Amino acid sequence: MQDLQQYAHWRTQVAQALEQYRSWAQGAELLDGAAEQRVARALARLRDDRLSVAFVAEFSRGKSELINAIFFADYGQRIVPSSPGRTTMCPTEFAWEPALVPCIRLLPIETRAERLATGDYRDVPDAWTVLPLDLSAPERMHETFLQVSLTRRVAPAEAQRYGLYDPDDPDLAATLGADGLVEIPRWRHALINVPHPLLKQGLVILDTPGLNAIGTEPELTLNLIPNAHAVLFILAAETGVTKSDIDVWRTHINADSGSNAGRIVVLNKIDALWDELRTPQDNDAAIARQQHDAARLLGVADAQVFPVSAQKALVGKITGDYALFEKSRMGALESALFHQLIPARQDILRRQLQDDLATLTGAQSALLAARGRDLVEQLQELQSLRGKNQGVIAHMVRRVEMEKKEFDASLFKLQGTRAVFTTLSTALYSIIGMDVVQDHVDAVRAAMEAARFSTGMRAPVRTFFDQARASLAAAQAKIAEIAAMMETMVRRFSAEHGLALALPAALSLERYRREIDAIEAIYVKQFGTATLLITSRGTLLERFFDTIASRIKFAFREANGDAEAWLKVVNAPLEAQIRQHRDQLRHRQASIQRILEATDSLEQKIAAFEAAQHDLEQVKARLANLSGAVADTLRADLPELRAA
Repeated sequence: MQDLQQYAHWRTQVAQALEQYRSWAQGAELLDGAAEQRVARALARLRDDRLSVAFVAEFSRGKSELINAIFFADYGQRIVPSSPGRTTMCPTEFAWEPALVPCIRLLPIETRAERLATGDYRDVPDAWTVLPLDLSAPERMHETFLQVSLTRRVAPAEAQRYGLYDPDDPDLAATLGADGLVEIPRWRHALINVPHPLLKQGLVILDTPGLNAIGTEPELTLNLIPNAHAVLFILAAETGVTKSDIDVWRTHINADSGSNAGRIVVLNKIDALWDELRTPQDNDAAIARQQHDAARLLGVADAQVFPVSAQKALVGKITGDYALFEKSRMGALESALFHQLIPARQDILRRQLQDDLATLTGAQSALLAARGRDLVEQLQELQSLRGKNQGVIAHMVRRVEMEKKEFDASLFKLQGTRAVFTTLSTALYSIIGMDVVQDHVDAVRAAMEAARFSTGMRAPVRTFFDQARASLAAAQAKIAEIAAMMETMVRRFSAEHGLALALPAALSLERYRREIDAIEAIYVKQFGTATLLITSRGTLLERFFDTIASRIKFAFREANGDAEAWLKVVNAPLEAQIRQHRDQLRHRQASIQRILEATDSLEQKIAAFEAAQHDLEQVKARLANLSGAVADTLRADLPELRAA
């Protein structure tokens, strides 16, 4: 657990170094709007960073007990409901939001009848039932937590409307009781806000229902499990790997990953193999055989399967029986979880921030270099006036005035280019605007409703993915057109005025295309041709499309944000250097005019510029020190991991 504390401390140190960098750069007038925006986004990335861990298992595998043992033993009792049979009936997230009081927020199952994904309700407070948590009374907390295990018995028609029952599906038809009713979860989703030390440091725990629910809950299949930084797949030592375990492992957990990174297999309940009539060595051999068989069936290394007893680990922690805790083997799992999860997440965040820092320092170095060139030019100009008469100085004044007029005239010409820039920007928004995406969503829903059989519902969804990719491709082409226009303008302006201007930054929407491909891959696995021959899957496909549409709209919302930010900053370097060059011409004109009028002495002016050169060198050194401090903090390893 100390690894997560070290990681949180590292993020805090990076944020502090970045804040110092920003504060100084603002004082030195080195942050334009583009740079300020980039620093703000980097700080937000540090502040909002989360580490999500998903626990996935069939019921009666001890999943909830494992969560209790790893995270909540300090409460001195079970907090998450854990008993034989199904105890977690809806996806449950544990996190900490300081702006909220400790509570459980519950989304009613009735919302499944609406055309909104679970994620769409997160910002709709009125949709949730809120129950406060009494942190001073663990017993009452446990009672409140029991809400996630509550069910309702409803008529088949109502369950069918929610996509939770279909008489044509053998598995679902078996849930019909003798009373003619179907048991369904009372809640669709639960968000538990509790100030646990690890949750305060950015950890998010996802407790999933049994494996059958994974196939019917789109939010799990399309969002929460694929995006988890680590997934713990829990098996039971006495049953080993079942067919449903293998199906879910291949379809939802390890699907198309190409690697097992962040995927950990837990062989729970090894205490069932502790036979007191056998030697400890024989017991260990039996556990090792189950470990090897599980690894072979799932296609992972033996070392990736962790035999544990969550129940004995919880008892050992609560009672202080360290020998029992050691026998439970929980320590090895906890160590592996955080040693795999945290370095991988740190590397991702580090690379993103290093890119931000490189862009920032590059732009500021270019700005300082331009200031240095201006100072050298003005100093050389003043030094050339030594010993010259008033006529030469007057000629110099007229020459600077001419340069300023030419520069102002070229700025006027830029207005036409800016008008084209505005037109292209508007065209870009029209391609990836949210109204365009919503039109596509509405068209797919209408086509799905018109389809008579569920097999006919596949084509509209495929078209939706194709349209989303086509929109991103068209937007990328428009971005390339804008970038090419800006590059031409920068090159021409640089050549006309002898300036060394940085070329505009690039923008890629590739990650959003990859995200759409990943969502489609999950959809194809869930609704392959063979599966869709069962017409009952139509209702489930409609529910899944709601979540697909929500995920695609979120991706386009993010792409719109990236495009908006890029359009604001793409011409910022040019604008900054134009302002600087205009100010430099104005200062040159004023300086020489004052010398002509004998208001200032030439030698005083030369001395002032030499002092300004010295100050500029100090600014460069300070910039190097502060950016170096940020870079050093980013490169730092977590002490606990380095020792390991």
